[in-house]
Amino acid sequence: MNRFIAWLPDRIDRRIRIFAWLSFVCETIIIATGGAVRLTGSGLGCPTWPTCTPESLIPTPEMGIHGIIEFANRTMTGVVGIIAVIVLVLCWNLRTERRDLFLLAQIVVLGVIAQALVGGVTVLTGLNPFIVGFHYIASLSLVCVTTAFIVRMGATPGPRALVVPRWFSGLVHATSGVLALTIIFGVLTTASGPHSGDKAAGRTGFDSELLEHIHAWPGYALFALTVVLLIAALRVRFRGARWIAVLLAVEIVQIVVGLIQARNGLPPLLVGIHMVLAALTAAAMTVVILKLKSADAVAPHAVDSQEADAALR
Repeated sequence: MNRFIAWLPDRIDRRIRIFAWLSFVCETIIIATGGAVRLTGSGLGCPTWPTCTPESLIPTPEMGIHGIIEFANRTMTGVVGIIAVIVLVLCWNLRTERRDLFLLAQIVVLGVIAQALVGGVTVLTGLNPFIVGFHYIASLSLVCVTTAFIVRMGATPGPRALVVPRWFSGLVHATSGVLALTIIFGVLTTASGPHSGDKAAGRTGFDSELLEHIHAWPGYALFALTVVLLIAALRVRFRGARWIAVLLAVEIVQIVVGLIQARNGLPPLLVGIHMVLAALTAAAMTVVILKLKSADAVAPHAVDSQEADAALR
Protein backbone atom coordinates (compact mmCIF):
# COMPACT_ATOMS: atom_id res chain seq x y z
CA MET A 1 0.00 0.00 0.00
CA ASN A 2 2.80 2.40 0.91
CA ARG A 3 4.49 1.61 -2.39
CA PHE A 4 1.28 2.45 -4.26
CA ILE A 5 0.88 5.77 -2.41
CA ALA A 6 4.51 6.60 -3.18
CA TRP A 7 3.79 5.88 -6.85
CA LEU A 8 0.96 8.42 -6.90
CA PRO A 9 1.96 11.87 -8.20
CA ASP A 10 3.10 14.54 -5.75
CA ARG A 11 2.62 17.27 -8.34
CA ILE A 12 0.43 17.90 -11.38
CA ASP A 13 1.81 15.46 -13.93
CA ARG A 14 0.76 13.86 -17.18
CA ARG A 15 -1.35 11.21 -15.46
CA ILE A 16 -3.55 13.78 -13.73
CA ARG A 17 -3.86 15.90 -16.86
CA ILE A 18 -4.90 12.96 -19.04
CA PHE A 19 -7.54 11.68 -16.65
CA ALA A 20 -8.81 15.18 -15.88
CA TRP A 21 -9.48 15.72 -19.58
CA LEU A 22 -10.97 12.23 -19.90
CA SER A 23 -13.32 13.07 -17.05
CA PHE A 24 -14.47 16.25 -18.79
CA VAL A 25 -14.92 14.50 -22.14
CA CYS A 26 -16.86 11.60 -20.61
CA GLU A 27 -19.11 13.93 -18.61
CA THR A 28 -19.93 15.64 -21.90
CA ILE A 29 -20.42 12.37 -23.76
CA ILE A 30 -22.85 11.07 -21.16
CA ILE A 31 -25.06 14.09 -21.84
CA ALA A 32 -25.10 13.00 -25.48
CA THR A 33 -25.87 9.37 -24.61
CA GLY A 34 -28.53 10.47 -22.12
CA GLY A 35 -30.03 12.63 -24.83
CA ALA A 36 -30.00 9.67 -27.22
CA VAL A 37 -31.97 7.64 -24.67
CA ARG A 38 -34.61 10.30 -24.44
CA LEU A 39 -34.75 11.30 -28.09
CA THR A 40 -35.07 7.72 -29.38
CA GLY A 41 -37.85 6.86 -26.94
CA SER A 42 -35.58 4.46 -25.06
CA GLY A 43 -36.11 5.93 -21.60
CA LEU A 44 -37.74 2.75 -20.36
CA GLY A 45 -35.70 0.44 -22.58
CA CYS A 46 -34.54 -1.06 -19.29
CA PRO A 47 -37.77 -0.92 -17.26
CA THR A 48 -36.18 -1.59 -13.86
CA TRP A 49 -33.20 -0.33 -11.86
CA PRO A 50 -30.42 -1.13 -10.99
CA THR A 51 -30.91 -4.23 -13.16
CA CYS A 52 -32.19 -3.91 -16.72
CA THR A 53 -35.09 -6.30 -16.09
CA PRO A 54 -36.21 -8.07 -12.89
CA GLU A 55 -34.41 -11.20 -14.12
CA SER A 56 -31.43 -9.76 -16.01
CA LEU A 57 -28.69 -7.22 -15.39
CA ILE A 58 -28.29 -6.63 -19.14
CA PRO A 59 -30.90 -6.16 -21.88
CA THR A 60 -32.41 -9.26 -23.44
CA PRO A 61 -32.85 -9.76 -27.21
CA GLU A 62 -36.61 -9.23 -26.86
CA MET A 63 -36.03 -5.67 -25.67
CA GLY A 64 -34.57 -4.63 -29.03
CA ILE A 65 -32.64 -1.47 -29.77
CA HIS A 66 -34.27 0.55 -26.98
CA GLY A 67 -32.85 -1.77 -24.35
CA ILE A 68 -29.39 -1.52 -25.90
CA ILE A 69 -29.48 2.28 -26.00
CA GLU A 70 -30.64 2.60 -22.40
CA PHE A 71 -28.13 0.04 -21.14
CA ALA A 72 -25.32 1.76 -23.06
CA ASN A 73 -26.07 4.97 -21.19
CA ARG A 74 -26.02 3.10 -17.87
CA THR A 75 -22.68 1.58 -18.85
CA MET A 76 -21.36 5.04 -19.63
CA THR A 77 -22.24 6.05 -16.07
CA GLY A 78 -19.90 3.31 -14.87
CA VAL A 79 -17.11 4.59 -17.13
CA VAL A 80 -17.58 8.14 -15.86
CA GLY A 81 -17.51 6.89 -12.28
CA ILE A 82 -14.32 4.86 -12.73
CA ILE A 83 -12.50 7.82 -14.29
CA ALA A 84 -13.72 10.12 -11.52
CA VAL A 85 -12.36 7.73 -8.88
CA ILE A 86 -9.03 7.51 -10.71
CA VAL A 87 -8.71 11.31 -10.69
CA LEU A 88 -9.48 11.38 -6.97
CA VAL A 89 -6.91 8.69 -6.22
CA LEU A 90 -4.27 10.42 -8.36
CA CYS A 91 -4.81 13.59 -6.30
CA TRP A 92 -4.34 11.81 -2.97
CA ASN A 93 -0.79 13.06 -2.36
CA LEU A 94 -1.91 16.58 -3.33
CA ARG A 95 -4.80 16.71 -0.86
CA THR A 96 -2.96 19.20 1.38
CA GLU A 97 -1.02 21.29 -1.11
CA ARG A 98 -3.85 21.37 -3.68
CA ARG A 99 -6.96 21.09 -1.56
CA ASP A 100 -8.91 22.83 -4.32
CA LEU A 101 -8.25 20.01 -6.79
CA PHE A 102 -8.87 17.30 -4.21
CA LEU A 103 -12.19 18.89 -3.28
CA LEU A 104 -13.27 19.19 -6.92
CA ALA A 105 -12.34 15.54 -7.51
CA GLN A 106 -14.43 14.54 -4.49
CA ILE A 107 -17.40 16.53 -5.78
CA VAL A 108 -17.25 14.73 -9.12
CA VAL A 109 -17.16 11.28 -7.49
CA LEU A 110 -20.08 12.12 -5.19
CA GLY A 111 -21.90 13.75 -8.10
CA VAL A 112 -21.61 10.65 -10.27
CA ILE A 113 -22.97 8.49 -7.43
CA ALA A 114 -25.85 10.92 -6.94
CA GLN A 115 -26.50 10.95 -10.68
CA ALA A 116 -26.72 7.17 -10.77
CA LEU A 117 -29.31 7.29 -7.97
CA VAL A 118 -31.27 10.05 -9.72
CA GLY A 119 -31.19 7.95 -12.89
CA GLY A 120 -32.72 5.08 -10.94
CA VAL A 121 -35.44 7.35 -9.56
CA THR A 122 -36.08 8.59 -13.10
CA VAL A 123 -36.77 5.05 -14.30
CA LEU A 124 -38.79 4.05 -11.21
CA THR A 125 -41.03 7.13 -11.58
CA GLY A 126 -41.75 6.38 -15.23
CA LEU A 127 -39.63 9.27 -16.56
CA ASN A 128 -41.15 12.05 -14.53
CA PRO A 129 -40.30 15.13 -16.67
CA PHE A 130 -39.15 17.24 -13.72
CA ILE A 131 -36.79 14.52 -12.49
CA VAL A 132 -35.50 14.01 -16.04
CA GLY A 133 -34.85 17.76 -16.25
CA PHE A 134 -33.03 17.73 -12.92
CA HIS A 135 -30.99 14.77 -14.16
CA TYR A 136 -29.82 16.85 -17.12
CA ILE A 137 -28.97 19.92 -15.04
CA ALA A 138 -26.97 17.74 -12.63
CA SER A 139 -25.02 16.29 -15.57
CA LEU A 140 -24.36 19.76 -16.91
CA SER A 141 -23.16 20.84 -13.46
CA LEU A 142 -20.64 17.99 -13.43
CA VAL A 143 -19.33 19.20 -16.80
CA CYS A 144 -18.73 22.57 -15.14
CA VAL A 145 -16.97 20.98 -12.15
CA THR A 146 -14.63 18.95 -14.38
CA THR A 147 -13.98 22.13 -16.35
CA ALA A 148 -13.10 23.93 -13.12
CA PHE A 149 -10.67 21.13 -12.26
CA ILE A 150 -8.87 21.56 -15.58
CA VAL A 151 -8.63 25.34 -15.17
CA ARG A 152 -7.41 25.16 -11.57
CA MET A 153 -4.99 22.37 -12.52
CA GLY A 154 -3.06 24.81 -14.66
CA ALA A 155 -3.29 27.76 -12.26
CA THR A 156 -0.93 28.89 -9.54
CA PRO A 157 -2.08 27.52 -6.17
CA GLY A 158 -2.79 29.77 -3.20
CA PRO A 159 -5.19 32.57 -2.23
CA ARG A 160 -6.69 34.26 -5.24
CA ALA A 161 -7.54 37.91 -5.81
CA LEU A 162 -9.70 39.68 -8.35
CA VAL A 163 -7.63 40.78 -11.36
CA VAL A 164 -10.32 42.79 -13.15
CA PRO A 165 -12.42 45.82 -12.22
CA ARG A 166 -15.37 44.99 -9.97
CA TRP A 167 -17.84 46.28 -12.54
CA PHE A 168 -16.44 43.80 -15.06
CA SER A 169 -16.70 40.95 -12.56
CA GLY A 170 -20.29 41.95 -11.88
CA LEU A 171 -21.04 41.93 -15.61
CA VAL A 172 -19.60 38.42 -15.96
CA HIS A 173 -21.70 37.09 -13.07
CA ALA A 174 -24.81 38.80 -14.42
CA THR A 175 -24.18 37.12 -17.78
CA SER A 176 -23.76 33.76 -16.07
CA GLY A 177 -27.09 34.32 -14.32
CA VAL A 178 -28.81 34.90 -17.66
CA LEU A 179 -27.15 31.72 -18.97
CA ALA A 180 -28.54 29.76 -16.02
CA LEU A 181 -32.00 31.19 -16.72
CA THR A 182 -31.70 30.23 -20.40
CA ILE A 183 -30.76 26.66 -19.51
CA ILE A 184 -33.61 26.31 -16.99
CA PHE A 185 -36.20 27.46 -19.52
CA GLY A 186 -34.61 25.21 -22.12
CA VAL A 187 -35.04 22.24 -19.80
CA LEU A 188 -38.68 23.17 -19.13
CA THR A 189 -39.29 23.56 -22.86
CA THR A 190 -37.89 20.11 -23.62
CA ALA A 191 -39.82 18.62 -20.70
CA SER A 192 -43.01 19.97 -22.22
CA GLY A 193 -42.27 18.99 -25.83
CA PRO A 194 -42.63 15.79 -27.82
CA HIS A 195 -39.41 14.07 -26.71
CA SER A 196 -40.52 12.41 -23.49
CA GLY A 197 -38.26 9.35 -23.66
CA ASP A 198 -41.21 6.96 -23.91
CA LYS A 199 -44.73 7.07 -25.31
CA ALA A 200 -46.17 6.39 -21.87
CA ALA A 201 -44.12 9.07 -20.11
CA GLY A 202 -45.93 12.14 -18.80
CA ARG A 203 -45.31 15.77 -19.70
CA THR A 204 -45.25 18.90 -17.54
CA GLY A 205 -48.53 20.17 -18.94
CA PHE A 206 -47.02 23.55 -19.85
CA ASP A 207 -47.48 25.14 -23.27
CA SER A 208 -44.32 24.05 -25.12
CA GLU A 209 -44.71 26.63 -27.92
CA LEU A 210 -44.99 29.46 -25.41
CA LEU A 211 -41.98 28.11 -23.54
CA GLU A 212 -39.99 28.05 -26.78
CA HIS A 213 -40.45 31.82 -27.06
CA ILE A 214 -39.76 32.43 -23.36
CA HIS A 215 -36.61 30.29 -23.64
CA ALA A 216 -35.44 32.40 -26.60
CA TRP A 217 -35.66 35.74 -24.74
CA PRO A 218 -32.88 35.11 -22.19
CA GLY A 219 -30.99 33.35 -24.99
CA TYR A 220 -30.85 36.52 -27.04
CA ALA A 221 -30.09 38.57 -23.91
CA LEU A 222 -27.20 36.21 -23.21
CA PHE A 223 -25.84 36.78 -26.70
CA ALA A 224 -26.08 40.57 -26.34
CA LEU A 225 -24.44 40.53 -22.92
CA THR A 226 -21.61 38.33 -24.21
CA VAL A 227 -20.91 40.80 -27.03
CA VAL A 228 -20.75 43.62 -24.48
CA LEU A 229 -18.57 41.41 -22.27
CA LEU A 230 -16.09 40.78 -25.07
CA ILE A 231 -15.80 44.49 -25.86
CA ALA A 232 -15.31 45.26 -22.17
CA ALA A 233 -12.73 42.47 -21.83
CA LEU A 234 -10.64 44.00 -24.59
CA ARG A 235 -10.89 47.37 -22.91
CA VAL A 236 -9.57 46.13 -19.55
CA ARG A 237 -7.13 43.73 -21.21
CA PHE A 238 -8.69 40.71 -19.52
CA ARG A 239 -6.49 37.69 -20.13
CA GLY A 240 -9.56 35.48 -20.39
CA ALA A 241 -10.91 37.45 -23.36
CA ARG A 242 -10.29 34.57 -25.75
CA TRP A 243 -12.59 32.40 -23.65
CA ILE A 244 -15.31 35.02 -23.94
CA ALA A 245 -14.77 34.80 -27.70
CA VAL A 246 -15.16 31.00 -27.45
CA LEU A 247 -18.31 31.50 -25.38
CA LEU A 248 -19.71 33.85 -28.00
CA ALA A 249 -18.91 31.41 -30.82
CA VAL A 250 -20.68 28.55 -29.06
CA GLU A 251 -23.68 30.78 -28.40
CA ILE A 252 -23.93 31.70 -32.09
CA VAL A 253 -23.91 28.03 -33.09
CA GLN A 254 -26.43 27.31 -30.35
CA ILE A 255 -28.79 30.04 -31.59
CA VAL A 256 -28.55 28.78 -35.18
CA VAL A 257 -29.26 25.18 -34.10
CA GLY A 258 -32.14 26.37 -31.91
CA LEU A 259 -33.77 28.31 -34.74
CA ILE A 260 -33.40 25.44 -37.21
CA GLN A 261 -34.81 22.84 -34.82
CA ALA A 262 -37.75 25.08 -33.85
CA ARG A 263 -38.69 25.63 -37.50
CA ASN A 264 -38.36 21.99 -38.49
CA GLY A 265 -40.45 20.23 -35.88
CA LEU A 266 -37.67 19.55 -33.33
CA PRO A 267 -35.72 16.79 -35.11
CA PRO A 268 -34.11 14.54 -32.46
CA LEU A 269 -30.54 14.94 -33.75
CA LEU A 270 -30.65 18.73 -33.55
CA VAL A 271 -32.26 18.61 -30.10
CA GLY A 272 -29.42 16.36 -28.94
CA ILE A 273 -26.80 18.73 -30.39
CA HIS A 274 -28.58 21.62 -28.66
CA MET A 275 -28.32 19.79 -25.32
CA VAL A 276 -24.59 19.17 -25.69
CA LEU A 277 -23.95 22.75 -26.83
CA ALA A 278 -25.70 24.02 -23.71
CA ALA A 279 -23.21 22.05 -21.61
CA LEU A 280 -20.28 23.41 -23.60
CA THR A 281 -21.65 26.94 -23.19
CA ALA A 282 -21.78 26.44 -19.43
CA ALA A 283 -18.23 25.04 -19.51
CA ALA A 284 -16.92 28.09 -21.38
CA MET A 285 -18.66 30.39 -18.89
CA THR A 286 -17.04 28.45 -16.04
CA VAL A 287 -13.61 29.16 -17.52
CA VAL A 288 -14.38 32.87 -17.85
CA ILE A 289 -15.54 33.12 -14.23
CA LEU A 290 -12.46 31.34 -12.91
CA LYS A 291 -10.17 33.63 -14.92
CA LEU A 292 -11.51 36.62 -12.96
CA LYS A 293 -9.18 35.78 -10.09
CA SER A 294 -5.51 34.84 -9.86
CA ALA A 295 -3.07 33.73 -7.20
CA ASP A 296 -0.30 35.86 -8.73
CA ALA A 297 1.04 38.20 -6.07
CA VAL A 298 1.30 41.28 -8.28
CA ALA A 299 -0.44 40.61 -11.56
CA PRO A 300 -0.39 43.17 -14.38
CA HIS A 301 -4.12 42.71 -14.64
CA ALA A 302 -4.51 43.62 -10.97
CA VAL A 303 -2.83 46.94 -11.76
CA ASP A 304 -5.12 47.37 -14.77
CA SER A 305 -8.06 46.67 -12.45
CA GLN A 306 -7.04 49.41 -10.06
CA GLU A 307 -6.47 51.89 -12.89
CA ALA A 308 -9.80 51.05 -14.51
CA ASP A 309 -11.66 51.41 -11.22
CA ALA A 310 -9.97 54.74 -10.63
CA ALA A 311 -10.98 55.94 -14.08
CA LEU A 312 -14.63 55.21 -13.33
CA ARG A 313 -14.69 57.17 -10.07
